[in-house]
Amino acid sequence: MVVGDFALELDTVVIGSGPGGYVAAIRAAQLGKKVAIVERAEIGGVCLNVGCIPSKALINVGHKYQDAQNSDVFGVSAKDVTLDFAKAQKWKDEKVVNTLTSGVTMLLKKNKVEIIKGEAFFNDKNQFRVIDGENAQSYTFNNAIIATGSTPIEIKGFKFGGRIIDSTGALNLVEVPKSLVVIGGGYIGSELANAYANLGSKVTVLEAGDSVLAGFDADMNKLVAQDFASKGVDIVTNAFAQEAKEIDGGLEISYKVNDKLETVEAEYVLVSVGRRPNTGDLGLHLAGVDLDERGLVKVDKQGRTSNKNIFAIGDITAGAALAHKASYEAKVAAGAIAGENVELDYVAMPAVCFTDVELATVGLTQKEAKAQGIDIKVSKFPFGGNGRALSLNATNGFVRIITDKATGTILGGQAAGVSAGEIIAELALAVEGRINIEDISLTIHAHPTIGETIMDAAELAQGLPIHI
Repeated sequence: MVVGDFALELDTVVIGSGPGGYVAAIRAAQLGKKVAIVERAEIGGVCLNVGCIPSKALINVGHKYQDAQNSDVFGVSAKDVTLDFAKAQKWKDEKVVNTLTSGVTMLLKKNKVEIIKGEAFFNDKNQFRVIDGENAQSYTFNNAIIATGSTPIEIKGFKFGGRIIDSTGALNLVEVPKSLVVIGGGYIGSELANAYANLGSKVTVLEAGDSVLAGFDADMNKLVAQDFASKGVDIVTNAFAQEAKEIDGGLEISYKVNDKLETVEAEYVLVSVGRRPNTGDLGLHLAGVDLDERGLVKVDKQGRTSNKNIFAIGDITAGAALAHKASYEAKVAAGAIAGENVELDYVAMPAVCFTDVELATVGLTQKEAKAQGIDIKVSKFPFGGNGRALSLNATNGFVRIITDKATGTILGGQAAGVSAGEIIAELALAVEGRINIEDISLTIHAHPTIGETIMDAAELAQGLPIHI
């Protein structure tokens, strides 16, 4: 039975409840708007349910498993270490994912955001329809924010299903595979390759480029490649996957390197070659919303689309597909709807990859700064000179700060190694605030901490290093 022959009126509607959508809804409500949010699946979107959060939970399980087996260096040894993967998955789902998603639901309700379940389709410039099973309802709106995220890309010869899995499938395996081929050595592929290698899988990474994690500086992704090698992970670069054929107990994956056909066998193959924006089935053309040639929504500096009352944020817009980018854009779009004088500024957009050698970057890299013709100074401090890193037996890594040689202004920074994803926040603040290198060196950093490496790198930039 279809219901809803008339359109209900909404003030501000958000479509999608991921880290872009739910943040947009809450912030718009805080700024005085009456808000509804539409979600076709689970509150929290891909990130909280089948992406960022559960992947970090499995990564942590892998760390604990490895620590239990390999702590002899500390004088700690354990016998007969076992992994109950079903219990690990239950902990991930119930204690991590469910806690966060139920918390987001509570926050939406606390801020009086109406939750509408179903899939939204625009049928006019200020009207859309929500279908939930056999039920449907039309709505009009004054303002809308589209935050529908993205979907894993499927490639020829590797149709998703069975033992050919995407990142969602990789996070929900019922057992640790004896062997796993990962196609694509970007963020997601490298993180999951790392996690399953730690959990005991024999992992092979097929990467079409010259290296895994090519978005980071060469000396950073080299550390990851070396760590992978120590775990027995095989990285095949310049490899182009051809197809997967079923064999007894698994798959045979063929790929080409320099036009030579090679094969590798595995129980599962994870395809992680990127994601496509979820814009194709929304009826955006009926809403007067323009897309580019990649299917991304065209937006201005406030996230406003070609329809002045519709905004778009997150993976469906240009730029890196990062959860915190979506959340940032959400606040700007909500502010614009509320009449605030706000606009997008991506000068300090950090990126982190949670491999065992964590990688993090923010602001300009050396290459980017030089391409802009800026005369820079590069200051690199190794974790081997840091007391906290030594006490953790985690000296593999460094912090690097890029400064304007003439003014000392911090333009960018990178961190590779333990806690890189945490300490990059200080450099993000420095880049965002156009802080001078002297401001960092004069800031008292707690001892002993990994964060001290930033102070040490700042002192190095001034020509006054203490610990190197």
